[in-house]
Amino acid sequence: MNSPLSISKFEESLLEASSEISQYRATSEDATYFHSIMCQVGLPRSKVDGTTFERRCGGAVLLVKAGELWDGERFVSQPIPYGSMPRLILSYMNTIALRDRTQEIKVGNSASHFMKILGKKVTGGKTGTIQNFKTQIQALSACNMTLGFNVDGMAHTFNGQPIKHFEALFADNAEGNKLLWPEKIVFSDDYFNSLIDRAVPLDVRAFSSLNGSALAMDIYCWLAQRLHRINGRPVLLHWSNLRAQFGQEYTGKDPANDFKKSFLKSLNQVLAVYPLARVRRVNGGLLLMASQPPIPYRD
Repeated sequence: MNSPLSISKFEESLLEASSEISQYRATSEDATYFHSIMCQVGLPRSKVDGTTFERRCGGAVLLVKAGELWDGERFVSQPIPYGSMPRLILSYMNTIALRDRTQEIKVGNSASHFMKILGKKVTGGKTGTIQNFKTQIQALSACNMTLGFNVDGMAHTFNGQPIKHFEALFADNAEGNKLLWPEKIVFSDDYFNSLIDRAVPLDVRAFSSLNGSALAMDIYCWLAQRLHRINGRPVLLHWSNLRAQFGQEYTGKDPANDFKKSFLKSLNQVLAVYPLARVRRVNGGLLLMASQPPIPYRD
């Protein structure tokens, strides 16, 4: 039984990352990347009932549709990717793509190998991290994402699958079902070119430490792309604005209050690993002030 003073693995990870980030300012070597649109409108954070999901924020919108993968004998329907795992996977693949200027990302000889690269503990079984990894990387590889955004009075649509090729080994498990072991993933031309133009650098130490909360990961990405673009006066965001962007999953008896509590808890976690972020709670919402990005500007 845990003592009253014990902390969770997630809290321990945050403390370690917070201490390191406060002592050692990030450099380009610490960067991982997310697409700017997905910093504003993230993937679902919990399992989705159905085959479509939509999230919007002002002039940006993300529409996700579930897809299918060929298992060697037939097309198998995949769920919509959700939670922290696809966020980690996508950030890692984005980083490799940008660093090496390649659309082809080698996943590794096994799921456990790739998970170790992501810094995830490897556990087996139906509820283990290996199974979740395979489920989420297959869902991510199969899904169709439509990104919409407005720039300078023009409406832009990126319509297609970010991943155009999913190469996997397959074998039968004990129940006779096909298992896909990803070997290689190839980004589509459109997604790759859009990523080059619209990538947001994140501190990998902070982003990885937040993987216990998909909401905290989304808030961190959002602040990383938003705060350094503020010019002049601070920006006031009301709770209704924040809930419209981040809180559509909250539908209980008191969704507004439930969202506010969860958001503030996650925001505190984010600020622990993004000490440069100048965000203040005010009556009715949050005040965002111009801040340095997690990864310094290049000279």
